[in-house]
Amino acid sequence: MPVSHLADRPIWTRRTTRQQFAAYAGWLALVALTIFAFQVMTRDTIWFFVQDAPRQAGDLLDRAWPPRWSYLDRLWAPLWDTLNIATLGTLLGILIAVPVAFLAARNTTPSLAFARPIALLIIVASRSINSLIWALLLVAIIGPGLLAGIIAIGLRSIGFIGKLLYEAIEEIDESQVEAVKATGARGSQVIDYAIVPQILPTFAGISVFRWDINIRESAVLGLVGAGGIGVQLNSSLARLAWSEVTVIFIVILATVVVSEWVSAKVRGAII
Repeated sequence: MPVSHLADRPIWTRRTTRQQFAAYAGWLALVALTIFAFQVMTRDTIWFFVQDAPRQAGDLLDRAWPPRWSYLDRLWAPLWDTLNIATLGTLLGILIAVPVAFLAARNTTPSLAFARPIALLIIVASRSINSLIWALLLVAIIGPGLLAGIIAIGLRSIGFIGKLLYEAIEEIDESQVEAVKATGARGSQVIDYAIVPQILPTFAGISVFRWDINIRESAVLGLVGAGGIGVQLNSSLARLAWSEVTVIFIVILATVVVSEWVSAKVRGAII
């Protein structure tokens, strides 16, 4: 730390004068960049609408309350579809992510030069594209319906599960692997008896956590035609039936809360 002297008495300072000027210049550049970015983002903003937003929001809330509870009977089947999309999509993601994770992990991949880069590319591609974008593409390819939603959730889940799982594989205790190899076990036996038991709790926790996330994501896939309760939400929004939208929001919120509770209980029991 720099020390200055005043009347032969050393005085501690956090930074030198040059460092202080550099810090001030950095903060000034950050403020200038923030102002510039704000101007770019609000260049086409109609400020009259922004000023009128509180009144419009109040008017919308007046029309959305009280909820139309009679509409609830029409939501059970779409809600069941949403749960199926999340569950089957998670299973599809697991089926693909597990072998991809073993190919991506340095200590289990058959080829660091070929197999591992391909596996990492699959993981990155899956994580880079949102499930809503996957659903848009799949609806255009295979048509609207639950199948598009299931595949979209599955493709999105591959990257999440694969990345966390291959990192867990790379962090295993290698001494257990060496002990099993010393018995003359084949490669598949080493995986079964030395690697899988170590990563099984982590794998179960990752899978349940991803299922919990997928319930939330599958609730909106119907907005692009991929089935589930999002179809009802899109219909109600199109008809400006705000009291029905309120009921749908309450159902989605309750479903997410229950899934969060179930996920926490299952992870707690496993881990």
